[in-house]
Amino acid sequence: MTADPSAALSALAADRGLLGRTSTAERVAAILRERIAQGAFPPGIRLSEERICTALGVSRNTLREAFRLLTHERLLVQRLNRGTFVRVLSDTDIEDIYRVRHLIECAAVRGLGAPPYDVSEVRAAVSAGERAAAEGRWQECSTANIRFHQALAGLAGSDRTDEMMRGVLAELRLAFHIMGDLRRFHDPYLTRNQEIVRALEAGDAAGAERLLDTYLADSLRQLLDAYPEEAADTDA
Repeated sequence: MTADPSAALSALAADRGLLGRTSTAERVAAILRERIAQGAFPPGIRLSEERICTALGVSRNTLREAFRLLTHERLLVQRLNRGTFVRVLSDTDIEDIYRVRHLIECAAVRGLGAPPYDVSEVRAAVSAGERAAAEGRWQECSTANIRFHQALAGLAGSDRTDEMMRGVLAELRLAFHIMGDLRRFHDPYLTRNQEIVRALEAGDAAGAERLLDTYLADSLRQLLDAYPEEAADTDA
């Protein structure tokens, strides 16, 4: 995926107002996390402390603490004498992410109990993905797909599970952003998302779990088959 660092930094400057008078590293990290998830700063790109500090109007110490938080979340990596980069995932990373996804998402569906189930957020994510695909907005389709899986995990009704899943899916976006053809990757799963939500709406949690189990295995295999061997480092 090709990104325009100058445009990304200009957009970042617009987020300055979100910091308010009580600027904190956590708020800076939240802004950068969202921009990374959106693909404004793609994997392999070096983040310029000077330019980001100027864009957000924060100190270097605040930004460095935000970088530390995002490094702990595995979204950034710090390289000695080179700076801070958006992380590029390895095949092993992707396999581990899918292992965790399988544990969380399938368990959330399996533990639903007796129907009916409130799957309004799951349905909303499916509809958003279909609208984005119909209009050729594949980056937004990718975001909707992430929200679909976040909503599935949300069926567990656990704040801790939700937080864990947000971190896992934020990492996964790093892989999606350097896929060559988002349409080819996401398009087949629109129908499968629809099948899962229909099974849940029909009260068939066991059927939905079987669909999800196969879905995740196929998605992992497709992602690994298409994943580039490496991504070049660039500057932002």
